[in-house]
Amino acid sequence: MSTPLAFPVHIPFVQQLGFELTRLEDGEAELSLSVRELHLNSWEVAHGGVLMTLLDVAMAHAARSIHRDQPDFGPGVVTVEMKTSFMRPGEGQLRAVGRLLHRSTTMAFCEGSVLGEDGKLCAHATGTFKYLKALPGRGRSLKALQRTVA
Repeated sequence: MSTPLAFPVHIPFVQQLGFELTRLEDGEAELSLSVRELHLNSWEVAHGGVLMTLLDVAMAHAARSIHRDQPDFGPGVVTVEMKTSFMRPGEGQLRAVGRLLHRSTTMAFCEGSVLGEDGKLCAHATGTFKYLKALPGRGRSLKALQRTVA
């Protein structure tokens, strides 16, 4: 297993879930997760929302990876749409791989996979992301991207 990297941005929800970033380069990102009780659904396997979040974060980081030479990893991204298919339950140690398929100046088109300990596909997704420098929030005030604190 790879040594975890620091996430380029602060994402409290992802931190709370215990995701670890293990690779970020050249249009690809990889995350890992050790499934714990807090991740489980009523079947005692990883909740689909956990798998979808793994996929979302892996794809978003793949989209951002091409800007790693820019200050603060360049612009942030927001998810525009995402389609997920589930193949088998997620249990134990999970690995999510995100890949940038195509990009324009403002958009990124990605795919992601969550693999189980045995290397078998648990879930697959495609997603569209928009590159943004700031996000309009409540009252239309701009919210800055929360950079990782050194």
